[in-house]
Amino acid sequence: MIRTLLILDGALVRGALAFVLSAQDDIDVVGEADGGGDTAGLIQSLRPDVVVTDLGAMSGPHPARCLPCPALVLASHRQARRLAAAVRHQAQPCGFLGDQVAPQRVVDGVRRLARGEPVADARLAAAALARKKNPLTDRETEILEIAATGWPAKDIAARLHLSPGTVRNYLSRVVAKVGARTRIEAVRIAQESGWI
Repeated sequence: MIRTLLILDGALVRGALAFVLSAQDDIDVVGEADGGGDTAGLIQSLRPDVVVTDLGAMSGPHPARCLPCPALVLASHRQARRLAAAVRHQAQPCGFLGDQVAPQRVVDGVRRLARGEPVADARLAAAALARKKNPLTDRETEILEIAATGWPAKDIAARLHLSPGTVRNYLSRVVAKVGARTRIEAVRIAQESGWI
């Protein structure tokens, strides 16, 4: 049996995928969670063979940046550039599929990762290559991602152990780098470009 853990935002999608995977004779869904909890602790306690996750879980409040087991990451074409950065930090095999693929492709992806085989969505890879280069540093991207959720500078600062002034300086640089007039416009440009 392939012990599989689902760490996906969206209870409806997560539940539907759990149903499809559980219907397979060789796959056991050992747990489900959204990206907001202690993913590292959950993975350690359940010891799955494969984790099916999304970029929200890999870059959210408690990121699953270094997964101790193979991971199948689901991402939209808009997130293609961010996907490359998320996968780069993984020590274990990491596959990726578009979040609009048929459920059977996810089933096949879980099986292939469990066997140590590569899993890649050619259209998602092409989308990553076609996007223009991200001018933001990793830290600027991280701060803009958090700012995109509506957090004020002082809360971002507390979360990242920075001063509010430092966060405001980062956000000012981001606005200038992407050619925006406001933080909201910078978020929109970065999202449309697939940087966040």
